[in-house]
Amino acid sequence: MRALSFPAFCRMTLLALPAAIGTFGLAQADEETASAVFAGGCFWCMEEAYDKVEGVRATTSGYSGGHTEDPTYDQVTAGGTGHAEVVKVDYDPDQVDYETLLHVFWRNIDPLAEDRQFCDKGASYRSAIFPMDAEQRALAEASRDAVAERFDQPITTEINDFEAFYPAEDYHQDYYLENQVRYRFYKSGCGRVDRLEEVWGDEAGANSAP
Repeated sequence: MRALSFPAFCRMTLLALPAAIGTFGLAQADEETASAVFAGGCFWCMEEAYDKVEGVRATTSGYSGGHTEDPTYDQVTAGGTGHAEVVKVDYDPDQVDYETLLHVFWRNIDPLAEDRQFCDKGASYRSAIFPMDAEQRALAEASRDAVAERFDQPITTEINDFEAFYPAEDYHQDYYLENQVRYRFYKSGCGRVDRLEEVWGDEAGANSAP
């Protein structure tokens, strides 16, 4: 069994406590809505980042990139499913484009960390982009090239074609809103904010393009 760091252990403890359980819905697919899937470590934190982006209609925490159908949180974090924690972003392309979503993605992750993000360790916390078509892939690869030019270290973020998205359990959806004190405790203890500032400086945590 993989040993957990103190902040990661705290996250597991928070999940064991009674929490506000809310329902959620995926955005209905229509001509005015597009979708994108990103893995940036804790999906609670990625939901928070993308909910601040103008033009984003909905965010849903879930799992993608693996081979197990309908995985549970316990299965994913235990390893063996191949899945990563991801956020599915449904957005209005007339208000925000995919390139902006990529800009936000990079500045809310540590692109130098392999099979981990901040205090959360393991392949389920890897960073990854899951393009849904050829255009998204081309933009994703161009953005990774631009990030690689910026840093003097290898970029570990994966780019894998999207295959399936499995929504996480209800209690994970909008966790940062429904359980604000517990969420802030986890996020602070995980060192996410400090590391983002170390990597990105004034651009850390961006929710729009420059």
